[in-house]
Amino acid sequence: MSNITTNIKGIRDIMRKDTGVDGDAQRISQMVWMLFMKIFADKEEEWEITIDDYQSPIPEHLKWQNWAADDEGLTGDALMTFIENELFPALKELDITISPQAKIIRSVFDDTYNFMKNGTLFRQVINVINEIDFNSTSERHVFNDIYETILKDLQSAGSSGEYYTPRAVTQFMVDMINPQLGESVLDPACGTGGFLTCTIDAVRNQVKTPKDREVLQNSIRGVEKKPLPHLLCTTNLMLHGFDLPAIRRDNLLSKPYADWGAKDKLDIILSNPPFGGVEEDGTETNFPKKFRTKETADLFLALIIKLLKDKGRCAIVLPDGTLFGEGMKTRLKEELLDKCNLHTIVRLPNGVFNPYTSIKTNLLFFEKGTPTKEVWYYEHQYPKGAKSYNKGTPINIKEFDVEKVWWNKRVENEYAWKVSIEEIKKRNYNLDIKNPHQEADTLENPEIILEKFRTTEQKIFSIQEEIINVLTEALK
Repeated sequence: MSNITTNIKGIRDIMRKDTGVDGDAQRISQMVWMLFMKIFADKEEEWEITIDDYQSPIPEHLKWQNWAADDEGLTGDALMTFIENELFPALKELDITISPQAKIIRSVFDDTYNFMKNGTLFRQVINVINEIDFNSTSERHVFNDIYETILKDLQSAGSSGEYYTPRAVTQFMVDMINPQLGESVLDPACGTGGFLTCTIDAVRNQVKTPKDREVLQNSIRGVEKKPLPHLLCTTNLMLHGFDLPAIRRDNLLSKPYADWGAKDKLDIILSNPPFGGVEEDGTETNFPKKFRTKETADLFLALIIKLLKDKGRCAIVLPDGTLFGEGMKTRLKEELLDKCNLHTIVRLPNGVFNPYTSIKTNLLFFEKGTPTKEVWYYEHQYPKGAKSYNKGTPINIKEFDVEKVWWNKRVENEYAWKVSIEEIKKRNYNLDIKNPHQEADTLENPEIILEKFRTTEQKIFSIQEEIINVLTEALK
């Protein structure tokens, strides 16, 4: 076990003794804002050397090195008074016009809270964090791996599990999209930043000069509306060497669809938008009538189609409900197939997102600019002997090797098949097309059956309303 692994375990053990920290989500939030402060302090040491006349946006007495770095420094009630009455108020009100760094700090602390109540335990956590040197390449590399496990722990932290997409899934999607240095990349619902960090890792080997590094840092961006994943994502990108992570705290769905213009267009969009989520009342009115719905994933898909440049590429995670859904979903799929080439759907089996959800999901790959002529399907298989995934045995990137081999030399086989656009239109844009080479399941997943029941129920209700309106009009 590495020293850093021991450090993180030690931090968790200390926090469990503090009565103010309730559950994994609060413990992770507490740990990460403290780690952020230490990472920022170590970055500032580097910037003082590399940036001419660098000025810190943090007042001198609030810098990590001036209140936290001394093992024998502030502790107990005096430390907690300082945190609650001086540090947090100042960082939440930091003037964002001072520098780009000030803007990042302010965005991180706007909705971040201190949960620890015991100043002695707080000091113990600080002292453990101080043992990690984030300017050391080897220590930062080890910590990257550990940070990944911290993010995975969110899966057991109630609804926070929606922030984490299994690494194997993000890795495969990025590998197939194949981003290049200089291409603009966005995740519009970036969670903890899995797609963005995978993209950074994929493009980093193309970075040869300081100018290339600047190009990379300016081309990767994310948007996240919730404070905890925003904090986690910003920290994640800093750990991946980004000085000024372009992670905006916002909800892109709240901007009118018509207001997105040519300057907003992107080369690549990678995303796992929250599915099953419902947007606030009124959000749907930002979209054209034909796309209006409160379902988050559908609104994001409509927005993504709009935001892609001509020849822009997208990989997105969507549930089965989007594939077979009717009404607005039919109009959305018609838009997708008309404006983009939906060339591939990888159908994932049950359990990929366990324990957060057992809903079956799909990976859709498309390119904007030419209409779809045919859609290739690939049915991903469990590893030999496995019947599902769980926290102990998650999906592994090596399982996608068969898809990668098949990808560029496509032929039909027992797991792959293609469907023409004519056939899809005949099916009224139902993309939930089963593998013709496999025997049909005798019973579908209960959640899918329930979703289909709700769709049918909604349809019946609409017909009833229409009949009532016709009769009312006739009786007049």
